[in-house]
Amino acid sequence: MFSRVFIFLIGAMFIFYQVIVIEDFYIAELMVESNISLEAETVLSILNKTGVNVQDSGGNDHTVIFSSSELVAECLIIGKESNCSCSKGYSWSNQVCYSHNCCRDAPCTENVTHITPLCIAQTPVFINGTVLTTAIWDTTKTNKLKAELEKLNGLLSLNITGPRTTSSVTADFEAALNVRLDNSMLQQIVTTLEIQLGGVIWVDTQGMVTIEGPLGSVCYKSEPKLICKFGEATASAGWNMTTQFERFELNNGSVVKLEYNCTTEEHKSCVAVRLSNVTGKWAGTYECGFTLGSLRHTARAQLNVALLPDVITMTIDPLTVDCPSPTTSISVTVKAIISRCEECYDVSWKPSHGDVITARPPQNTSRGTVYIFMETIPCKKTADPHFVNITFKNKREQEKSAQVDIPVIYAGDAFCEEDEVNGEVWPKAPAGNTVLNRTCPIGRTGYKSRTCNSPEWQDVYSYCVKEELRKVVNAADGFKKGLGATQEVANLVFEGLKNSSTDNSGFEEDMADIFASISVLNLMADGSQNVVLEEEVFPNLVTSASKMLNSTWSTVNESTRYLMSSKYLESVESLVKHIKVNRSSGFNSENLDLKFCSGSDCNLTVFDIGVNLNQTDGIMKTVAVKNIMDKLKNSYKNVEHTSLLVSATLTNNSDSSLGIQLKFPKDHDQSPEAYCVFWDIKKDDWSDVGCFLNTSDDNHTVCECNHLTSFSVLFAKSDISTKTLDMITNVGLGVSICSLVIFLFIEFLVWAAVVKSNLSHFRHTAIVNIATFLLLANCSFLASTEPKILSDTWCFVFTVCKHLFFLAMFSWMLCLSIMLVHQLIFVFSPLRKRVFMFLSSILGYVCPILIVGSSYVYYRYTDKPYYNPETCWLHYEKLLVGSAHAFFIPVGTVILANLFSMVVVIVTLLKSSVPDSSKANDKETAKSIIKVLVFLTPVFGLTWIIGFCLLLLDSNNIMFTIANYTFTILNSFQGLFLLITGCISEQKVREELLKLIMGKSKGNSESTKNLTSTTYTKDK
Repeated sequence: MFSRVFIFLIGAMFIFYQVIVIEDFYIAELMVESNISLEAETVLSILNKTGVNVQDSGGNDHTVIFSSSELVAECLIIGKESNCSCSKGYSWSNQVCYSHNCCRDAPCTENVTHITPLCIAQTPVFINGTVLTTAIWDTTKTNKLKAELEKLNGLLSLNITGPRTTSSVTADFEAALNVRLDNSMLQQIVTTLEIQLGGVIWVDTQGMVTIEGPLGSVCYKSEPKLICKFGEATASAGWNMTTQFERFELNNGSVVKLEYNCTTEEHKSCVAVRLSNVTGKWAGTYECGFTLGSLRHTARAQLNVALLPDVITMTIDPLTVDCPSPTTSISVTVKAIISRCEECYDVSWKPSHGDVITARPPQNTSRGTVYIFMETIPCKKTADPHFVNITFKNKREQEKSAQVDIPVIYAGDAFCEEDEVNGEVWPKAPAGNTVLNRTCPIGRTGYKSRTCNSPEWQDVYSYCVKEELRKVVNAADGFKKGLGATQEVANLVFEGLKNSSTDNSGFEEDMADIFASISVLNLMADGSQNVVLEEEVFPNLVTSASKMLNSTWSTVNESTRYLMSSKYLESVESLVKHIKVNRSSGFNSENLDLKFCSGSDCNLTVFDIGVNLNQTDGIMKTVAVKNIMDKLKNSYKNVEHTSLLVSATLTNNSDSSLGIQLKFPKDHDQSPEAYCVFWDIKKDDWSDVGCFLNTSDDNHTVCECNHLTSFSVLFAKSDISTKTLDMITNVGLGVSICSLVIFLFIEFLVWAAVVKSNLSHFRHTAIVNIATFLLLANCSFLASTEPKILSDTWCFVFTVCKHLFFLAMFSWMLCLSIMLVHQLIFVFSPLRKRVFMFLSSILGYVCPILIVGSSYVYYRYTDKPYYNPETCWLHYEKLLVGSAHAFFIPVGTVILANLFSMVVVIVTLLKSSVPDSSKANDKETAKSIIKVLVFLTPVFGLTWIIGFCLLLLDSNNIMFTIANYTFTILNSFQGLFLLITGCISEQKVREELLKLIMGKSKGNSESTKNLTSTTYTKDK
């Protein structure tokens, strides 16, 4: 009996039928058995016109029609004999090949009609392999290799290129197939060959993996995704990216995200890579790979990015437009330099005072592609700035712009003269302008900057970095992003950092290298959170990090030094925490001592600092650092730093609570008052939260903390706050407050009797205001003597009150001294009452409010501390830095003015005694001068001069202690002195007070001169 079997593939891609609901598709293989006279074309024509009823998984019936059909295989069966052939574009399936030995395109005479699938669509597959044997390669090995590889299904060609040399033990081979292989069968062939050849075989395939990616170019800064799928489960999967000159392994980073959760029943292995904010750097060939045993299956796809310049460098010539007169104009050459790129952009210029202009064709130079524009700057003065903008547009209509400002010096403007520093000319520049010089010494790249602070130039800041170090920075940046983020690359980065690190540096270029080196540490610290690094990087890391601390970093400004030191510390701590430790016990260098400890009780020493930590599991990593403390910001109380800092981290630990004890060595010349602190990375400053002092003696300071980070000990610069001083202060303030209340009550009682003239009115008005504000200031001071028990709100309120009331007190002191000097100098031009009250109100009320308000607003909106919560007083950082100078400067000014007034009074007394030079008159003059000193000193606040002297004296000097006690006594009892000199010592006040007490008049007793009149009138 003769029969013919046709096998048709019906479904998507090849032959498929489609239901009425267009979203549902079905794929099937259809076998048609007929007599020998039936042709395949007849069956195809019938199928294309026929509808079929199918039932879905929900049991619902659907009528579908065939949209297309294709012949897959045709078999001719004569009795028990059969002859099957695959149609063009199809090859025998792996099951047919390996079970019936039909592996080529020739017809198969075995009975295979029952196998599904019989034929499969052809897919190009390429195999590359390397054989490494223990003996020299010979012809026998070639024949064995060829015999096994020819068993592969769909083999089209085989090329064995080994051995590599006549005495080589290595051979290579290449094979081309048209069928996706069964991975287990390929592995079986490889294993057999390894046994036969006595060696190791590595095999890479292409074509067995399905890769999906974007079609065409993706947008600049977009987030493309590529997916690779493989039918069988594998041991590992990953991605590589290849450019024209480099090949990188991809790992998780700030740009690269690998995803493994895309497997399906059909594809048991899957890996996807998602990129974020892609630039031209990420354009290239992406290769995914799945590894199982000695087999690695790969696929490649090209990712094209619609490019835009990653960096646009703009320059102007001349660097500054110097206008000689308003009627002239000056031409400026503007250049925009980008990396050379084959992709063409639509480029346009836009000057600040003009229309958009299409750019002329660029010039290709060794520095890159250069666009040139000529701009004419009119010298007529205008408030609007001059600039030129350039815009690049790519083929996806995306744009990127850059702008360069053109500084102009108009006639009469402040400027800095042309200057030459180390052979480099800095041109004439307007005030406030920063000039960039992109010329660096040979072997360095970057720029230098200098700011004009008219009429003087500021220091030159160099950002010229060694070319080799710049390469290390770029490699570290790629590592952070996930490009080449491997252990090998990390080793190279830290080795390059060690070789490029500056030793014992301090010059401008050296500081640029240190800044770049800290950037490398920061980048690698971020990258180490995604890629596990092994301990072999520690030696180079510790050596390079130590070298960075050998200089003082004095050539950069304070804020930059604080930023650099904080980043350095944070990066080193993060790297030490995330680098995996296996067998090592530690590493040591000049400025870093790193040690590890595992176990239930860790007790070790780093740079003479004892560290003890009780934990149940995990590894404690401890690093002590020298020469970093003087570079870190320190606004914690009035303290000085030690020379050491220790950082402790703990990995692989699940304890919810920890306690660490640190034993710091102590210098004998350090203050006995110590503070246990840690570096707070959120505030970039020291904090004592969670740390407390255990014990402290002449040799050691022991601290305990309930958390892990970077620790140190700070010592008080001087132990100025003692129990004796605190007692004197509290008692004195209490006495002063009582005295001032009594003083104001007496003034209230005798006011009408003693204020008979303008002069007496001026004096008593000023002294009552002085007493009132001193009373309020003392009450605020007494209420804030224990800042720790106060909330932040109350601490702030008391700080403002003390600031305001003390300033108002000194302002009225100034009013009194000005009035006194005026009366002495302008004897025949007395001050009118209305004028005095108006001017005194402005000076005594308005000025203090303005000073306090403006200082608070300034520090509030510049994110600088207005007050210190540790003391409930204004913040003092150093000379001319800190809100405390909003108090020191006005008070210092008042004290100097009052001191001048006292000198004027004394000189006046001396002049008036010259005509009568008798000894009796000399004695009277001396008595008058003593009275002036005694009575005016507390009224004029001259005792505060001692407070300013405390800022200049060494705290270890005996004079400091004497001045400190003197200042405390005189100023805490200032209210009592004011009661004595301003009230009790004045006879008019005493008489009126006695009248009120005795209830009778003493008659018309001769009145003596009051304090003020005594100072400028003398008995004849």
